[in-house]
Amino acid sequence: MSGGASDWLLRWAHLIPPGGRVLDVAAGFGRHTRWLASHGFAVTAVDRDAAAMAMLAGVAETIVADLEGQPWPLPGRRFDAVLVTHYLWRPLLPAIVEAVDAGGVLLYETFAAGNETVGRPARPDFLLAPGELLAVAAGLHVVAFEDGFLSDPDRFVQRIAAVREVRAATPPRHSLARGAHGAGGDAGSLESTG
Repeated sequence: MSGGASDWLLRWAHLIPPGGRVLDVAAGFGRHTRWLASHGFAVTAVDRDAAAMAMLAGVAETIVADLEGQPWPLPGRRFDAVLVTHYLWRPLLPAIVEAVDAGGVLLYETFAAGNETVGRPARPDFLLAPGELLAVAAGLHVVAFEDGFLSDPDRFVQRIAAVREVRAATPPRHSLARGAHGAGGDAGSLESTG
């Protein structure tokens, strides 16, 4: 993991429809927002840090909101993808899942139980319990799920890619092949087989 986009996003971005609407929850200074926008997605970034959101003006729609102290700032809005990395506030989980539109994908990656043995965060409030994201995504089609240890830096994570299915005559084909972005792919390579 570096200052660039998360490996999880890079692997599963092909599940987002080209030009799709993406919500970046707790976007911070926008490493994912910038990557998504540079690949042709219409991004909405939400974070409580007004200075960080100001730096994303012109790159994405920005919303300054305290996700933990105010009501969900996007009631009724749906997105082709909802991205959450390194953020956990359990009262928001139902709203985050609800924001995934039909045919859309939830890409969620954050710290998990065990992380207290290698660093921060260490409080259980900020660490997912074993399999917790599977329960959160109940009702979505889980394409990929991981719960384990990563190094460089050392951390325990849980991550999921889950799609809100649309009824169709034939089953959607959610490719398990790594997206074309890991080695210099371009926006033209963002294809879903679904």
